[in-house]
Amino acid sequence: MKKVYLVLALVFQVLVFSPSLPGRDKLILASTTSTLDSGLFDALVPPFEKKFDCTVRIIAVGTGQAMRLARDGNADVLLVHDRESEEQFVADGFAVERLDVMHNDFVLVGPVGDPAGGRGLPVAAALARIAAVGAAFVSRSDDSGTHKKELKLWGQAGLNPAGRWYMESGSGMEATLRIANEKTAYCLVDRATWLAHRKEIDVLAVLVEGDAQLFNPYSVIVVSMAKFPWLNVKLATSFAGFIRSPQGQSIIRDFGKDKFGSALFFPDVPGSR
Repeated sequence: MKKVYLVLALVFQVLVFSPSLPGRDKLILASTTSTLDSGLFDALVPPFEKKFDCTVRIIAVGTGQAMRLARDGNADVLLVHDRESEEQFVADGFAVERLDVMHNDFVLVGPVGDPAGGRGLPVAAALARIAAVGAAFVSRSDDSGTHKKELKLWGQAGLNPAGRWYMESGSGMEATLRIANEKTAYCLVDRATWLAHRKEIDVLAVLVEGDAQLFNPYSVIVVSMAKFPWLNVKLATSFAGFIRSPQGQSIIRDFGKDKFGSALFFPDVPGSR
C-alpha cells in the first residue's frame, strides 16, 4: 500500500496531513498525481528524508494546480511534466531554472474491441476516429500535465472535443483511468499509472503507443526565494540535487521492475541512463 505524505483537497482531492517529528526540517513538494499514484515516492522520498533528517509533505495535484500553488508561495519545490508551462514559470521569475529528471510516455487506452478502429494509428489519427464515431472518452480535465498534453493532441487532430461522448472527470490519473474502465471508454494515461494499475483494469487495453507525440518528460523546479523569502530553498535545492544524483537516478531507473516487470520511469540526467 502506498504511503501518502500529503494530498491536498483540490478538485476531488482529500487532504491528509503526514506528521512531522519535532525539530525536523520540512519540505513541501507539489507534484503530479502520477508520481504519487505509481508509488514512486514510496521509493524515492524515504531515503531523502533519512539522508537530510527531514520530513517531506507531498501535494499531489495536476501540474497546473501545482504551479498555481508555487506561484502563491505555497510550495518549496515542484516535480511536474509540462515543458511549456515550466518554461513560462521560469520566465515569469518564479524559479531560476527547470532541471530534467526523468521521462516515460503516454499511451492511449481504450476498449479491447476498439470500436473507433484507432489501434496502431498515430495518436492524432486515432483521436480523430474516436471523435468521428462519438466513442466514449474520459478526460482528466484538471489542468494537469496529462490534460494539457491531451488538449495539444486534439489540436493536432484539428478537433475541439465536446459532446456527450466526451466525459470530464476533473480527477487525478488513477481515478480517471478507473472511470474509463467503468465506462468502457478511451483515455490518455501516462504509462507509469497504467502499469501500476493494469491488473485492476479489466476491459481496457493499450491501443496506441510509441508515437513521438506521446513523450512525457518530468522536471524538478526549485521555487525562487526572491519571490517568497519564507520558502525552504536550501532543502528544496537538496531535493533537486538528490533526485538528479546517482542515488536518486538509480532509484528511478529501477523502480517498478520487480513488481511490474518494467521500469515506470527512465532517468534523464546524463550518465544515468
